[in-house]
Amino acid sequence: MTANTDVPSKESDLPIALDAVGGDHAPGEIIEGAVQAHQESGVPVALVGPRDLLLRELARIDAGDLPIELVEAPHKIEMDEAPVQAVRHKRNSSIVVGMDLVKNGRASGFVSAGNSGAIMAASVLRLGRSAETDRPALASVFPTIAGECLILDVGASTDCKVEDLVRFAVMGSVYCQHVMMTPNPRIGLLSNGEEKSKGNSIVQQTHGRLASSNLNFIGNIEGKDIPFGKADVIVADGFVGNVALKTAEGVAEFAFKLLRDEVERASLLTKIGGLLLMPNLRRIKRRFDYDEYGAALLLGVDGIVLIAHGRSKAKAIKNSLIRAYSAVEFGVLSHIKAGSDQMVRSSSIPVSG
Repeated sequence: MTANTDVPSKESDLPIALDAVGGDHAPGEIIEGAVQAHQESGVPVALVGPRDLLLRELARIDAGDLPIELVEAPHKIEMDEAPVQAVRHKRNSSIVVGMDLVKNGRASGFVSAGNSGAIMAASVLRLGRSAETDRPALASVFPTIAGECLILDVGASTDCKVEDLVRFAVMGSVYCQHVMMTPNPRIGLLSNGEEKSKGNSIVQQTHGRLASSNLNFIGNIEGKDIPFGKADVIVADGFVGNVALKTAEGVAEFAFKLLRDEVERASLLTKIGGLLLMPNLRRIKRRFDYDEYGAALLLGVDGIVLIAHGRSKAKAIKNSLIRAYSAVEFGVLSHIKAGSDQMVRSSSIPVSG
């Protein structure tokens, strides 16, 4: 393990700061994921947490002399703590220290599976909001029959105004176009019906604003349309988006468990058929496994921040670090700023409220 003080030649040479004590399976699975990310993809990582604990865990998994930086953070923000108060009073916590590494130019991004409210609060308080929006949005990749789509917001901002949803659409469109390589991405507004008269007053007004913009807005979509790839970017406030995402995850887990239980109770011939199908079923299951996609990117703050599922194990953390590093290498923030500025100049979309 090293504590390199050399000035990196470029931003992607900086490590990704990782909250080593955040999440249900910390620190063991978190640190193992960091080791895997470095060994498999060369991701530079700075582990943030109590130094003695980090050293013990690295020794336990026999990490060897990997160039992983250790950053002391003696405190941890627990899952049940009030986010804003915890961020303000626990300045030596792993979340705040990790965020400050990004703020001070010592890390290129931050990943945590800890208290999501605290991560979002620290992102806004320590890094600040980006010029493109007044409210951040969590952008999560979701599998569809046609490939992948991007859903935002899935939990960062629950009480959104029309302007917030419009800006989410802009950021999502730019991210989808430049990072997910989808030309002219289709934007769908999540509602309780396809007609423009459906939804509450905020959704109805947002529909009108998006319809008159230069975005490729296809109108309202319903929850049932998401897995069939009807839109490339799905826009919703954080409450609706989070419920939709968690429901889809739950339904996928339920379906595979139900199928497994039925096969176990079936006749010998059916079991043999089930075994023959197992490789195909495993491939399908992987498409719905959050471990494969890693963390959700927090758009709308002035830095690369990814929030991983609290249940994340090593594989999810590894993929989260790889996604964060890719976002840094690609220059996601500059692309979103440039793309947003271009869209604002050529449409009626405002930069601020």
